[in-house]
Amino acid sequence: MNCKCNLSRRLEADIGNAALVMITASFIMIVFPISSVWADNINPSVYSKNDKPYGLTYGEWTANFWKWVLSIPQQNNPNNDPTGQKCAISQNDKVWYLAPTFGGAAERTCTIPAGKAILFSLLVGECNYIENPELKTESQLRTCAMQGNEGSRSMEVTIDGVKLKNLENYRVQSPSFDVTFPENNVYSVKPGTAKAVSDGFWVFLKPLSPGKHELEFSASVIDPSGTNNYNTHVKDHLIVTP
Repeated sequence: MNCKCNLSRRLEADIGNAALVMITASFIMIVFPISSVWADNINPSVYSKNDKPYGLTYGEWTANFWKWVLSIPQQNNPNNDPTGQKCAISQNDKVWYLAPTFGGAAERTCTIPAGKAILFSLLVGECNYIENPELKTESQLRTCAMQGNEGSRSMEVTIDGVKLKNLENYRVQSPSFDVTFPENNVYSVKPGTAKAVSDGFWVFLKPLSPGKHELEFSASVIDPSGTNNYNTHVKDHLIVTP
């Protein structure tokens, strides 16, 4: 009798443990995929930070953005362009880089080939050894890049009238990368190549359908010290060609 009771109790315990394992496994299967693809669920038109569009990470694409924009001299730089006529300069990648501004407002019209994903920044910092010769390590570069985004932030993006949500979740740090400054560059530093890093808030749109699209974004940060205040508002009339 005691043997049967002990066996019964062991069987009940084994069944209970198996049920607990099944419940836990189900919980993991339900919760973790949702958290890993949160961007796809909340903003279906935007790549998740965990995605690797065209084989590169989100951070690697932000590094490529900086290589693009800082390689273009002041007179042709899309960041300084109020109308969009220079938006296609040096666009040789699988991703289309859409310029913000160095501060202030712009309304632009830009023609983009179909099939191109679109990457643009809202609030970002970039630091490199040429512009910041006092910095000696990658850790110092990262601290420098992050400082410009600290403070009271405001960000808003609408695409074809649909407002994107949870923009605070799109903060991305780049790996270290080489940036090359040409003559008459936008930072007015000596020409040359140096290591750099970036930190900031980005939007990485999946390719838009052929036709006309309206993209509008604004961002601001108020630095408590008053040294890194920034404000931008850009309206882009996008024409996606088949």
